Amino acid sequence: MIVVSKRTDLKQSGLKTTQPRLKILDILESSSLRHLAAEDVYRRLLELNEEVGLATVYRVLTQFESAGLVIRHNFEGGRSVFELNDASHHDHMVCVECSKVFEFVDKTIEQRQHKAAEEAGFVMQDHSLYLYGICRGMKERGKCSMRSKL
Repeated sequence: MIVVSKRTDLKQSGLKTTQPRLKILDILESSSLRHLAAEDVYRRLLELNEEVGLATVYRVLTQFESAGLVIRHNFEGGRSVFELNDASHHDHMVCVECSKVFEFVDKTIEQRQHKAAEEAGFVMQDHSLYLYGICRGMKERGKCSMRSKL
């Protein structure tokens, strides 16, 4: 797995260091949100007065995914988000009201998944777990208390 920590990762991943790639990588690295849709990245570029089109954002994120720099998560409803590939395993909870993505790690769940695969004679290579529900802020106040700026 490739771990993103420096812009030199672009070259190490076989990608040329172009301005759009650097700008998009910078947004992914500096965002307080770990999971960004292509539209989120595009909006942030507009806020920064950067002239990078939405099609370019999609193309660059797809290139980053192919190079192993980001991981694409395809959530129900056709929503995709991208996160930097930091090589740490975690699972996700998705609020169906505000669309916020929360990460979590649970050793018991991990152990149970491995045991279930083993009992079935299955050699697990990878997995992903997505839980869908309503976050506390939406449930209690009708407003996501976790939503923050990019």
